[in-house]
Amino acid sequence: MMNENPAELLPELCVLAGAVIGLLSGSFLPRARQWIVAVLGAVALVAGLVTAAVAARRPDLMTFEAFMLDPVTHVTRIVVLAATLIVLALAVGQVRGHRRESEFYVLILLTSLGTVTLGAASDLLVLVAAYLLASIPAYALAGFGKDAPGTEAALKYFLVGALLGIVMLTGVTLLYGVGRSTSYELLRNGLQTAPAGAVAAGVVALLAGLLFKAGAVPAHFWVPDVTEGAPRVIAAFVTTVPKIGAFAALYRVAVEVLPPNTIDWPLLIAVVAAATMTLGNLAAFGQDNVRRLLAYSTISQAGYLLVPIAVAGRTDLAEPTLLFYLGAYAVTNLGAFAVVIAAGHDELPAYAGLARRSPLLAVSLVICLLGLIGTPPTAVFVGKLLMFGAALDGGYAWLAVVAALNSVASVFYYLRWIVPVFSRTTTQTGSPTPSAGLIACITTAASLLLGIVSGVVLTIV
Repeated sequence: MMNENPAELLPELCVLAGAVIGLLSGSFLPRARQWIVAVLGAVALVAGLVTAAVAARRPDLMTFEAFMLDPVTHVTRIVVLAATLIVLALAVGQVRGHRRESEFYVLILLTSLGTVTLGAASDLLVLVAAYLLASIPAYALAGFGKDAPGTEAALKYFLVGALLGIVMLTGVTLLYGVGRSTSYELLRNGLQTAPAGAVAAGVVALLAGLLFKAGAVPAHFWVPDVTEGAPRVIAAFVTTVPKIGAFAALYRVAVEVLPPNTIDWPLLIAVVAAATMTLGNLAAFGQDNVRRLLAYSTISQAGYLLVPIAVAGRTDLAEPTLLFYLGAYAVTNLGAFAVVIAAGHDELPAYAGLARRSPLLAVSLVICLLGLIGTPPTAVFVGKLLMFGAALDGGYAWLAVVAALNSVASVFYYLRWIVPVFSRTTTQTGSPTPSAGLIACITTAASLLLGIVSGVVLTIV
């Protein structure tokens, strides 16, 4: 079903209105009252969540011939907006009183808007526009601190994103040339009779940009540097929110664009998935900086999230697996970063004795890290269980074995962080940030709750 009713885009319009009103308001508000922009952004995100939940009850439809409203879009909307709301809450205590505080909130909202559009786009031109909207504000956020590490991180983020964005545009041009359309539905039909070599080149180039947003191999180089160099709250944001839209877009491209018989794209994505999870885990082993450790952890999680995309169209488990895993990853990863923000330390030795100084924060950290491993009853455990089932059902048993081995290997570097937490020796003094500690507890509880009620959530999805 198709229509052109702007009301169908109310969640996106709410976020856009929040960004525009926030930008205008911030231009006139005194520095001591810039927090009002954060309130406006939170109201916009809550309004977007409410309208997204209402829209999820309606039948699937295409609006403006380029924006698909289906379960993938609904989940992308809800997860992105909820994750952005958590980041906004974390940011208030970190950027309060900053001379560019209002710009920070606006950039967060614009990146989220681009991320949602990225996952809902059903036309290559809209996909490119969404890629730019999700990327350019994020480049500015990476260098928000204006210090040497942040500037280097922002520059690397921008250069890699610009390069792969050009490669992506080349792929879009090539696919349009041989498929004679930018609409996913028409493009799929056109590519079935196009030269296989041209299709393969176009697909690889198109995937380059999306894999960059997902932080997957071979476009992962920016992830550890941005995570370490950017302010902590921005590191939490860029390693979580943009990935959601990227994986939704990858799934949509795999299902709606890539022809099944022209090229063996499932094998290509499966190989990328195996390389991504393996490299992420291996690189995390020797990290003593917790932010770089979490950065490589997010790369390995990207590998697991690519598995349901590799089997898209081969098993009915692919879509619910991806959608549930995205929500589970978002809340768990933000929980781990919230602990880092609350503790205020980046080096592993600084977490020695955390259980003695702040028991609740220590419990939150342990649950989130065990959750990223895939320990029951956390949400990521259910996501990984579904991922293994999807890989087996989709005919990629070898990929399920690789994912299982990587999950076991990841225990080592997560334990390097967990064990010192319960040490009797305390190397740091001072109290954690209360607001970030509260958010860490809330996200941890959400991760456990999502895992416990996963059956209900999967039924809804």
